[in-house]
Amino acid sequence: MNGNPTLEQTPLGAGVALRAAGEWTVHHAPALEKLVEHTERSRDGSRAGLVIDVSQISRMDTFGAWLIERLRRGLTRGDTAPMIAGLSPDYASLVEEVKRVKAVPEPARVPFGPIRAVEAVGRTVAGVAETLLGLLNMTGSILHAFWRVILHPSHFRLTSTVHQLEQVCWRAVPIVVLITFLIGCIIAQQGIFQFRKFGADVFVVDMLGVLVLREIGVLLVAIMVAGRSGSAYTAELGSMRMREEVDALRTMGFDPTEVLILPRILALVIAMPILAFLGAMAALYGGGLTAWIYGGVQPDAFLSRLREAISINHFTVGLVKAPFMALIIGIIACVEGAAVQGSAESLGKHTTASVVKSIFFVIVVDGLFAIFFASIGV
Repeated sequence: MNGNPTLEQTPLGAGVALRAAGEWTVHHAPALEKLVEHTERSRDGSRAGLVIDVSQISRMDTFGAWLIERLRRGLTRGDTAPMIAGLSPDYASLVEEVKRVKAVPEPARVPFGPIRAVEAVGRTVAGVAETLLGLLNMTGSILHAFWRVILHPSHFRLTSTVHQLEQVCWRAVPIVVLITFLIGCIIAQQGIFQFRKFGADVFVVDMLGVLVLREIGVLLVAIMVAGRSGSAYTAELGSMRMREEVDALRTMGFDPTEVLILPRILALVIAMPILAFLGAMAALYGGGLTAWIYGGVQPDAFLSRLREAISINHFTVGLVKAPFMALIIGIIACVEGAAVQGSAESLGKHTTASVVKSIFFVIVVDGLFAIFFASIGV
């Protein structure tokens, strides 16, 4: 025998025997799959006296044992199941172990209709409510931890806060300055291109100053922080949950919110206004450079026009929004990190959700602030 697997049908009294022979291992997977599929299609499992004879199998691994079990299940009709005969004691425990694996039925596909549409809307609403409740719960936990730190200043983890501040602020400066500088260049170039049609190139300074200081500067920085620091927070906390480090902290008597979350939130709230300021300055510098090179607006004229176009209110409006955006990004990142289960798939899913939700809520908050400042005339 050359070891190639076979599966032949032979008469056995009033019934039929399926005689398996050769090596039923993963090395012969394609041939074994074809043999089992052909037999399942050609045999009627309801016929009495069906026996699967495995006495001539020379070698068997888990893959081969599973195919034998799959063949037995495929030929089972009601309470009538084929019998496995000739099983070697060396492979009996392997086949018995495979038998314990429960077959998972394929879920029935329900055609899309009005009921499924209403169900989908309901699940979405429930998901939104769950997200809001999670944010509210995390906010309360952070406030409670912050109040405990105020009452007991020795509980404040200064080293952890400084470390997080370095990660989210100092190390983020190059990418934030670069991106905002380029955005400032693009806004100025496009503004000059449009204003030139009306002979009003200099008005690009007004547009750039107001747009960068009030909206674009802080919003761009918030989106970058959500993608960079928010995702990092979720991944770090999620990894700790997967390795049960959070449970270990509770076992040792530490509050995970006070140890892990509060330093990250404080660092983000401190870092966001700094990054927003640096980003706005970089965008203005990029816009001024482009206006000089592309539009012929001299630097002294640019600065003079900028002083006339903006006031301290524009600068204040942008910076006031920064800590609130940072707080929202941090809370969402920590909520998603705490929701990670014990798999890499869950970690990736919640990290993605953290970034998407953070950007969404940042834009919503920016719109609310715009309405608020417009209503009070700022």
